Amino acid sequence: MRRYPPIADHGLIGDLRTAALVSSDGVLDWFCAPRFDSPTLFAALLDHDRGGHFTVAPADAEGATTRQLYLADTAVLVTRFLTEEGVGEVVDFMPPAGPADPGDRQRVIRVVRVTRGTVRFRLECRPRFDYGRGTHRLDADRDTARFTGPGTTVFLHLGGDAALPVELVRDGADVRSDLTLRQGQRVAAVLTVCPGTGMPPPPRPTEATVRDAFRATYDHWHRWVRRSRYRGRWQQVVNRSAITLKLMTYAPTGAPVAAVTAGLPERLGGERNWDYRYTWVRDASLSVKALLDLGYAEEADAFRRWLGDRVAAGATVTGEPLQIMYRVDGDPHLPEELLGHLEGYRGSAPVRVGNDAAGQLQLDIYGEVAYALAHAPDAPPALDAARAPDGVHAPDAARAPDMARLAGYDGWRNLAALLDWLARNWDRPDEGIWETRGGRRHFTFSRLMCWTAFDRGIRLATALARPADVAGWTAARDAIFTQVMERGWSERRGAFVQHYDGEVLDASLLLMPVVGFLSPRDRRWLSTLDAMEAELVSDSLVHRYDPRASPDGLRGDEGTFSLCSFLYAGALARAGRVGMARYAFDKMLTYANHVGLFAEEIGPTGEQLGNFPQAFTHVALIMAALALDEELDRAGD
Repeated sequence: MRRYPPIADHGLIGDLRTAALVSSDGVLDWFCAPRFDSPTLFAALLDHDRGGHFTVAPADAEGATTRQLYLADTAVLVTRFLTEEGVGEVVDFMPPAGPADPGDRQRVIRVVRVTRGTVRFRLECRPRFDYGRGTHRLDADRDTARFTGPGTTVFLHLGGDAALPVELVRDGADVRSDLTLRQGQRVAAVLTVCPGTGMPPPPRPTEATVRDAFRATYDHWHRWVRRSRYRGRWQQVVNRSAITLKLMTYAPTGAPVAAVTAGLPERLGGERNWDYRYTWVRDASLSVKALLDLGYAEEADAFRRWLGDRVAAGATVTGEPLQIMYRVDGDPHLPEELLGHLEGYRGSAPVRVGNDAAGQLQLDIYGEVAYALAHAPDAPPALDAARAPDGVHAPDAARAPDMARLAGYDGWRNLAALLDWLARNWDRPDEGIWETRGGRRHFTFSRLMCWTAFDRGIRLATALARPADVAGWTAARDAIFTQVMERGWSERRGAFVQHYDGEVLDASLLLMPVVGFLSPRDRRWLSTLDAMEAELVSDSLVHRYDPRASPDGLRGDEGTFSLCSFLYAGALARAGRVGMARYAFDKMLTYANHVGLFAEEIGPTGEQLGNFPQAFTHVALIMAALALDEELDRAGD
């Protein structure tokens, strides 16, 4: 077992309530239960010694060649071990839970099997409750272990071929097992997490129940993928990104998390180690259009209902109508805590859980809310066919959904009240999209998205004939447009800049033509794209900004942002630079890990950094693929 495998050297499994990471060594080294934002049971990824792990790997792992893959169009992960004596596999999956299921038990099923020769496997289960802070009691017999920790009970059952003896051996407060399997033999290790203590054990798994669970999981994902209407050039890549987004969505509420991990560094040894296991209004709102374009209207509608509830609730830690992130159940309280007992991934401390950025003012989120609510599969054709001023198709022009179906009159009143508040508050400095901790500024991106909020609100009010202060919203929209053009534009740089008090470039503005603020072929936009290419782009990889030129209150530098790199490819395509766009997109795909997943950043030698996988990056990948398909089709390529 490597002390710290590369961040990218993992596959993702999940049950639509939480998720786990499994390295290509067969080590399950990250798992929170019962929800994405619950304390960890296994977190060796953040501390090899204290975090805990669940390992199933060849006893002589150093002599094995490993390969990891997903069964096509599923979230079933297969880790293969090739040795001179034989070939073995570990098949990992979590049976999905539906929105109506109780959700009080999570199962991780690990099927160990040999397809050629003989392989000796070593199983170790070493849970560490509450981020490694909690102690636990072990009760074990021949093939069953019960780990009782703070408020949680974990059961491990071994079962398999009746002719194959299996036995768990105590190892302190943990268990291990040595399994020698010949071709055709298999053993299932079923980990079940239950709330509370003194819980009765779940039924012992049998070969039939494990087989049924596998078939149900396999069929679930195939049915889900068949709902996609994407038939473009990158179908396998887009399907994998869509499955990843679904795996990172909390089924009971429809809220996606930004990533399934916390504390993974944006720079090895640095302090940019954040907790991403929450729902960012921005990230999730911008995923709505991508999901709808793929045909996943149910997922888009579920998130919009969650979003509507946040607008209606209004209870935030900031006192503003909305805050930038919430827990998956809508709880606005995310106090940040340093876990000083964990050394961090490869010594990258501090490890943080919770996120104090929830208390920041980021005015752009109001635009993203309106953007999400203004898209629906049943948009009136007149709005759906909107075009940019120069006649170039504006793919994301506002669409008016049947708001009565989504939220009704009360929902509209809440949205209108939100825009009325924004009309009084848009011209304020804030912390901006990148959640800098260096003080508030007049960020151009924040103004851009405030313009988007009013633009979509005006269109919705008109299309739906709803009562609204359209005159006031129009005045605010036009004032923002004028302000951005006059103060957000630098004549010297020939580009739109990060904030009004400087001339730093910012890749967040790649969304400027996406929301329809300017045509993707407007003179000023093409000049901005050229400036970004000269300063922020390195071999198709895009930095979000230069922290040396615009200090963000944190030490150290960072890698390129994969989100921005995909937004750049999409912007090139919409600007008519289709050849450059396709090359940039295809190069970005080479930075995916071995099973098609992306972390937040790419380091200087191509390594993935930051929390993993990052949902926003996969959203941007889908957006770029769709833009490229459309432009290539238009060009007849």
